[in-house]
Amino acid sequence: MSGAVRAQRPARGYSDAGHAASLSEFGTPRRMPLSGGWLLERPVPGGSGSDLMGPYPLFTCPNWPGLPADLANLNDGVVSVVLVADPLAGLEEQDLERVFPDRLVPFKRHYVCDLDQPASLPTHHRRHIRRASRSVEVEVCAEPVRHLDDWSRLYAGLAARHGLSGIRAFSAVAFRRQLELPGLIALRAQRGGDTVGMALWLEDAPNAYYHLAAYSQEGYEVSASYALFAVALDRLRELGVRWVDLGGAAGAGCADDGLVRFKRGWSGEERTAYLCGRVVDRAAYSLLAEGHTTGWFPAYRDDDRDMA
Repeated sequence: MSGAVRAQRPARGYSDAGHAASLSEFGTPRRMPLSGGWLLERPVPGGSGSDLMGPYPLFTCPNWPGLPADLANLNDGVVSVVLVADPLAGLEEQDLERVFPDRLVPFKRHYVCDLDQPASLPTHHRRHIRRASRSVEVEVCAEPVRHLDDWSRLYAGLAARHGLSGIRAFSAVAFRRQLELPGLIALRAQRGGDTVGMALWLEDAPNAYYHLAAYSQEGYEVSASYALFAVALDRLRELGVRWVDLGGAAGAGCADDGLVRFKRGWSGEERTAYLCGRVVDRAAYSLLAEGHTTGWFPAYRDDDRDMA
């Protein structure tokens, strides 16, 4: 897809049909007609019917008030629905509880940046930005898909280092589709002619989302992430974005590690991303969940934790 074609389509972030399509290896994209969001439909293990999973990493939609009716109208063999709700949607916990009465738990604390407020970075971040800016050149990629090979190489290193698998590992097909999404902003850090880091962001005005980033060993050594984030936030501000979701840490109760400190330094507040579950067919769910007692939702997928 050319840059001109990308520009003709509105930026919809994680609610774009193309994002759901990029994950079609893990489920058939299914549009929710009233809310405008997308879910991934999968056959249930060991039984008939299907269940629905929100696209990774977040479910969002243009019309949240339409979601309750979308889910209430599921009557074609769907057993359950699970998703992580967008923390920028402005929904209260009680709002989500009415739609997802069977499971609602804090999943991750997300770090959020308000670009309408003056930046007030900690000394540590300012020092690393200066250091990185002397070491790398940052480019806002005019046609992100042209850098697919560099991105795939960097992300493969990240996946190997952290043991990523399943939906979090993505694939070459998934990345190609994501790099062609309207509103996908890719930045790359170059050093000596080599790409040592890249960061991907998704715009859905007035919001934007930090999607993924990956670095070479050299990129880590020169703190390329600080230069990429500084330029990215400036670019998003120029585009009129106000709220930026920087994502969270490994889990709701994780330790205060380096990633947390990095994201917290850019953000001014935190919001909770909730894991939301709804049983659609209670009889089928009870049969499938029999003998599964781990507390996972849906219980019958406790060996297949795609949402983690």
